[in-house]
Amino acid sequence: MQLKIYNSLTAEKEIFKPILEGNVGMYVCGPTVYSNVHLGNVRTFLSFDFIYRTLMHLGYKVRYVRNITDAGHLTDDGDVNNDRFVKQTRLEKLEPMEIVQKYTVDFHKVLEMFNLLPPNIEPTATGHIVEQIELTQKLIDTGFAYESNGSVYFDVLEYNKRGLNYGELSKRNIEELFANTRDLDGQGEKKNPQDFALWKKASPAHIMRWNSPWGEGFPGWHLECTAMSTKYLGETFDIHGGGMDLKFPHHECEIAQGKACNGAAPVHYWMHANMLTMNSQRMSKSTGNYILPMQLVTGDNDFFEKPFHPSIVRFCFLQAHYRSVLDISNDAMIASEKGFIRLMEAVKVLNSITPDDNKESAFSLTEWKNKCYDALTDDFNSPILIAHLFEAVKYIFALNDGKETISTADLEDLKSTLNAFIFDVLGLQTVEENNNEKLDQTLKVLIELRNQARKSKNFDLSDQIRDKLLAEGIELKDGRDGTSYVLN
Repeated sequence: MQLKIYNSLTAEKEIFKPILEGNVGMYVCGPTVYSNVHLGNVRTFLSFDFIYRTLMHLGYKVRYVRNITDAGHLTDDGDVNNDRFVKQTRLEKLEPMEIVQKYTVDFHKVLEMFNLLPPNIEPTATGHIVEQIELTQKLIDTGFAYESNGSVYFDVLEYNKRGLNYGELSKRNIEELFANTRDLDGQGEKKNPQDFALWKKASPAHIMRWNSPWGEGFPGWHLECTAMSTKYLGETFDIHGGGMDLKFPHHECEIAQGKACNGAAPVHYWMHANMLTMNSQRMSKSTGNYILPMQLVTGDNDFFEKPFHPSIVRFCFLQAHYRSVLDISNDAMIASEKGFIRLMEAVKVLNSITPDDNKESAFSLTEWKNKCYDALTDDFNSPILIAHLFEAVKYIFALNDGKETISTADLEDLKSTLNAFIFDVLGLQTVEENNNEKLDQTLKVLIELRNQARKSKNFDLSDQIRDKLLAEGIELKDGRDGTSYVLN
């Protein structure tokens, strides 16, 4: 099997060739912890959790680094008052590191709820100020950056003059941008509007500040990821991931910083997860089309008719490819819940199957496994993998009905393979049994009432119970050992 990855830099699927055979260095841009993590962020981190799990399942030793941005995230390089942490400290009347702690805890709590594995290393921007100052000085020394009034900026025009290409990832024509903005006034400290901050001078009111060769200030947002990724993964590493919204300017700036500092492309494979929409519209606080992850799980919202277990939400997210736009709605979540329940019921049923070594099955386990791995290695295609899992589900229920057979060896192989795909790779978890136990007890009562009706030859009542349950997606199965039920 050859793993193929869609590389955003080349816009093509490429055969994955790690720098060090059998090992993968992967960096994913983490959250800016000034507010609650939103559902779109969860989708991105969940996508890379699936990728991380898949790489390990395929036998790679992975060093997964995901940072925490706890300083320096400016929404506008030209105005230090647009620091998101400064804004939030004023709103909540808390110290900056109280804001950081509060929302870092929330971030970890939410990701744990959705069963995301922690990264191997989770560095913070504030923990790597020294490294960022050193990189900034190196860029000044090599002529790629300049100091202006206590701030330091990356010189994009100088970068392009040296035969490098700022805009190669986002496919933007920087020369045209320069031409369109050349005559603009009010560029302030920057030589060119496209230049971006490596270090910003702190205003007197700015709380988060550190000493530097250029005076007191704080790091620019883009530099932190270059500092942390190269420290833990080397000057060139395998995979860099993040949301589609980070492609420009954040990841574009990282490429420029890496090439300017080290003379080589920092990353071999750039991967970007696409956006999440709700009810076919962009999620936005300003429009009211917005929901927090916890609200989806608790049901405390006006968009969904009921709460949904985190594993059902995870299952819904993985039914779309990470590079596709994912739209969630009440109908989509209800459908995902039904699919999830049927998948978990198949796992349960499989454990009660009795093998038969005297007959051959029409279901080719080897062929099925190959198709599953083809999906996994084709740019981590989770929806195709899930479709193949439901081929096995259909086979499992046919086994349960006595319409198919399976050998002892194939049964054990199917159990281990299915469990690996569902629980290890997809990262799904069984739903708490509380509601299932109540459902089970209720159905046992209805099955007993139906059995009594049949004994009394009250077939109208017996059929009515069966048909009404079937209309609700619960199919009764009459067998030699009594009546059982399957959720459809």
